[in-house]
This record gives sequence, C-alpha cells and structure tokens, in this order.
Amino acid sequence: MAPDDALPFLRFGSPVPACPVILAVPHAGRSYPPTLIASAAMPRARLETLEDRFADRLIADAVAAGTTAFVARRARAWIDLNRDERELDPAMIESPALLTHAIGSARVRGGLGLIPRRISGGAAIYRRRLTAAEISARIESDHRPWHAALAEALEAARARFGVALLLDLHSMPPIAPTREELPPRIVIGDRYGRSAAGRLIDCVEAAADRAGLRHARNSPYAGGYTLDRHGKPPARVHAIQIEMDRSLYLAPDLRSAGTGLVRMQAFVAALTATLAEEILLVPPALAAE
Repeated sequence: MAPDDALPFLRFGSPVPACPVILAVPHAGRSYPPTLIASAAMPRARLETLEDRFADRLIADAVAAGTTAFVARRARAWIDLNRDERELDPAMIESPALLTHAIGSARVRGGLGLIPRRISGGAAIYRRRLTAAEISARIESDHRPWHAALAEALEAARARFGVALLLDLHSMPPIAPTREELPPRIVIGDRYGRSAAGRLIDCVEAAADRAGLRHARNSPYAGGYTLDRHGKPPARVHAIQIEMDRSLYLAPDLRSAGTGLVRMQAFVAALTATLAEEILLVPPALAAE
C-alpha cells in the first residue's frame, strides 16, 4: 500500500484475515500534521519522544507471512489511539464546558490523555488551548476509524475461525534494574486477566522464555483502552498488549534501527504463528475465564 498522509492508518493483509490473530501498532506513527507543528511549543524532534519508535518495523515478518495488521500513521502527539475518546483534559480545551462527555483518569491527570498534554519530563506540548471542534475532528478522522477497522477485522477473523485475537504492539523505554532482580524486556498486558484467556498469556510467556527474554505480566503496563474495548473473551475475541524494551531492536541512541531488529521481527512472527495455533485450542469455557 502506497503511503498517503491523508490516511489515518495502513492496513496489511487480505480482506478476509488469513489467521485468527490481528496485529495493531497504534503509537509508531510518524506523520505530524502542519497544524500540530504550528501549535507545538517544542520542535518535532522532542514530539517524537512520544513515539513507540519504529515499532511498526517489528511486524514486517508477520505481515510477510500474511497476517492482517494495522499501523497508525498519525503521531501519538496528535492523538493517542489507546485512550477512550472521552479521556480529555479540560485544561487543554477552550470552552471545556462544551465537552460534557469528558471523563477523568490517572492517564489524563498525568498529561497522557486522548490528546497528550506533555512529554516525558513534564514539558508542555502545546502553546495554546485546542478548540472542541479541533478535538472532535481528530476523533472523527483518526480514533473512530481505527477502532472500527480493528473491530471489523476481529469480527471477520472470528467469523472464519470461530475465535480471534488482537495483539496490540508497543515499545517501552528500558526499565531500570533493582537490587533484587533484573528488569523485564517484555511486558504482557491482559487487563489483569480480563481481556484474554490465561492460556494465551501462558503461551506468550513460553515464547518469551524460548527467546531468552525476561518478561512480566501486567506490571508496569496492563494494557489500556484498546484491550478494554476489543477484548471480549466470553464472545471468543481476545486482546493482549505486548510492550517491548526499545533497546532490543533500536541502536543505543534509541532513535535509529539497531542490530537486534531482525531478531525481534522473527520473534513477533513466531509469536503470532504460535498464538494463531494456540487460540484455536482454547475451549469456549476457558474463553470466559
């Protein structure tokens, strides 16, 4: 598919999913609309620190094998697709009373709501407040089409295979070690058991063990809105978030591709294939656990 800055996301794979696993990469977008750059209180290079840098490249082998995948194109500084569209910070909005549907959350209070307010370190992203119309336009053009497309693909996979799994891929800054233990390189999120059958999480952990990757479950990342919205185990639709340490596939500067990229592309492809087999074995009773 040819790149087009007007498109909110890219879809890869056949119209009817070839396997029950659907991949999503919501935070690696590198398209910065001119209105964002004009409104920003910092240069683009600093806005880029919000990206899951090059996480979209992790799915290359899986996509080549025929897996259906979605990759967001717009930068996370523009809109965060892993947030509820109501997670809005009133302090960022002109006439916030017009947005009566806004809800608070710890993420909003931390400056990382639907429209991020700050970057790491606390620096404000915008030099001005946004209008309700601007925010509504981003929701209509980016957020709703993204989640509608994921839901449609998951339903198509479930219709074909009887079950479906969304694998939501992210990258994380390296976690500092403690005196007691080395940090995980992979964090598996399932909303504390609510978004996927435990058997599938066990499968991810086993794959990480085979690859020699230390892993943790739900700490410090348990997954967000995407898992809450699309993970419905009783309906045979599961959702898992995978956070990968960026140093596994980026160079030491954490900005350019590193020598580990090939290895992690192979890991994602192998994990996808393993989950595609495993999910077909999950009995309906376990899907509702």
